Amino acid sequence: MPTVTLLSALPHVGELGALLPATLPATLATQEIVPASTVVPGPFLLAPLLILLPLLGAAILLLAGRRSDRWGAWFGVLMSGGAFVVALVVFFSMLGLPADERVVDHRLFDWIAAGGLDVGVGLRIDPLSMTFVLLVTFVGTLIHVYAVAYMEHDPDKRRFFAYLNLFVAAMLILVLADSYLLLFVGWEGVGLASYLLIGFWNHERANAVAAKKAFIMNRVGDLGLIVALMLMFAGFGAVDFATVFADAPAAGTALLTAIGLALLVAACGKSAQFPLQAWLGDAMAGPTPVSALIHAATMVTAGVYLVVRSAPVFEGAPTAQLVVVIVGAVTLLFGAIIGCAKDDIKKALAASTMSQIGYMILAAGLGPIGYAFAIFHLVTHGFFKAGMFLGAGSVMHGMNDGVDMRRFGALSRYMKVTWVTFGLGWLAILGIPPFSGFWSKDKIIEAAFVPIDGQEWRAWVFGGVALLGAGITAFYMSRLFFMTFHGHKRWNDGSGNPTGNLSTDGPVQHPHESPALMTIPMVVLAVGSVALGGLLAIGNGFVDWLSPVTGHAEHAEPVLPVWALITLTLLLVLVGVLLAWRQYAVSRVPIVPPHGSALTRAARRDLYQDDVNEAVFMRPGQYLTRSLVYGDRQMVDSGWMGLAGLVGATGEKLRGMQNGFVRSYAATMLAGLIVIVAVVLAVTTGTGS
Repeated sequence: MPTVTLLSALPHVGELGALLPATLPATLATQEIVPASTVVPGPFLLAPLLILLPLLGAAILLLAGRRSDRWGAWFGVLMSGGAFVVALVVFFSMLGLPADERVVDHRLFDWIAAGGLDVGVGLRIDPLSMTFVLLVTFVGTLIHVYAVAYMEHDPDKRRFFAYLNLFVAAMLILVLADSYLLLFVGWEGVGLASYLLIGFWNHERANAVAAKKAFIMNRVGDLGLIVALMLMFAGFGAVDFATVFADAPAAGTALLTAIGLALLVAACGKSAQFPLQAWLGDAMAGPTPVSALIHAATMVTAGVYLVVRSAPVFEGAPTAQLVVVIVGAVTLLFGAIIGCAKDDIKKALAASTMSQIGYMILAAGLGPIGYAFAIFHLVTHGFFKAGMFLGAGSVMHGMNDGVDMRRFGALSRYMKVTWVTFGLGWLAILGIPPFSGFWSKDKIIEAAFVPIDGQEWRAWVFGGVALLGAGITAFYMSRLFFMTFHGHKRWNDGSGNPTGNLSTDGPVQHPHESPALMTIPMVVLAVGSVALGGLLAIGNGFVDWLSPVTGHAEHAEPVLPVWALITLTLLLVLVGVLLAWRQYAVSRVPIVPPHGSALTRAARRDLYQDDVNEAVFMRPGQYLTRSLVYGDRQMVDSGWMGLAGLVGATGEKLRGMQNGFVRSYAATMLAGLIVIVAVVLAVTTGTGS
């Protein structure tokens, strides 16, 4: 089934229209997915090295101890970089294959054979998994290099790089697994690595609490994946992709809906989607390279991977698909509103990440029309958001680890490279042509405006939410950019002269550019933020690349012309930028946050998500726990302890009879004999009468 180009049926908007990606497929027919082959091409045999290299790096760094302090950081870089080189070899060999031969299952060895369950350890090597592998290893290696300088003076940097390598290995297991059970191993592995890295500076209580919060909330999501595994085994007798996907079309809607909703719960936990999103802001307690790699570019997008990978399941469960779209729409607005009120630069970026992943989840829920665009935006977002997180780390490096944007301002004069690279990422996330975000996020907006199954109201609702989110994104990201790099200085420069400087308190700041090991990765990611989207859109290349996994869909048109959607999006973006410029670049920004409206105050408190969790889950849970403890102590323990006390008291009374005198024992024996004789006589007499 060929993909019909949407823009070919609509008038182009001058030169801009001619540059647009040529497809916008819609979910009106069953997608054509290439079945997996078990014939493994030669270069694909190298794929296990993708996992083994960073896993070996983590093991060596942890076992070597302090002996690796000198070389441990660069060894971690080498292991991650080596995995990227292997990824390139596999990728280019895959490019040389026909599209229908690019999905390969490489069985390594048998793992579980019990009853009707037969699970092996194997790798699924296909365009979707290789897209993630390239993203994880390339961006991961850049962040490793950045961290060499960022963590230079940390006495435990060896352990830090061991954890980074562990994360890369676990993430690669997750995306390369050929079964849901092996995927679950990687899923838990990235959760463990995230916990270790968020709480890396665990000598500060807040960091330890943040790590536990992230770990526990992710366990809630993990329960969804466990339930999905159980349902798959009950319904299909297997948990490997090949069997589940082959049998899914013949399965009942109820089973597929239950599996789809369970998978969505897992995705919400890992990707910080509503209602399991509360942990992401606190996760910013970890070192900034962690925020860039795990909580921006890779791990938090695992939920998107899970939904797209499980496309055959969701295709048979329209209710679950609708819930996926709703969750994405709610989260993208939720995160955008929170981002408008955050003064902590990392937490503002975290809110942005939550919102952007909401776009991806929304697109993934649209079906074949959105799968490729969800992954497209995931890739471009991985570059510009990782770049902006590294830029935030560079600002912190130059401002004595400060994170309060109200105490920044005018840093573009002192940190030129950071300013330019961050600015390019800012333009990319706004979706300004020709930056990467324009080619990916705008495609999601267009797809959201396509009516599914003839239901135009859904197109207007979800498309409207996506469009509104673009305007809010422009405002809060411009707010962040202007508060940090433009406007007036709001930090103590040591001059003691308040003219042009709204803050003379606090430590004296000497903002400066970061070293080359930090700025070079930022420059590379900035180049990707500018050029990657356009390159992947040439000739509809990225959509065609993913088609063996995501399939194609029949032609459909959005309820508004594409040129109108592009125009509306850019107008909303322009309004958002101008509002932020007027309030945060031209006007003086107060050091102390103003009281603000009710919505602003709510956004500062993450729209009360922690308060809701505490009221709905924590307090009832604590009450239940206290009740169980009380019942255990006062009823169960008291009953058994009372019985033990009775036995002990009886023993104390009887112990007095054991006095060691023979005459006492003889008297007792005589008394016993008399009692026995009396009983016998009584029985005999009674029987005789």
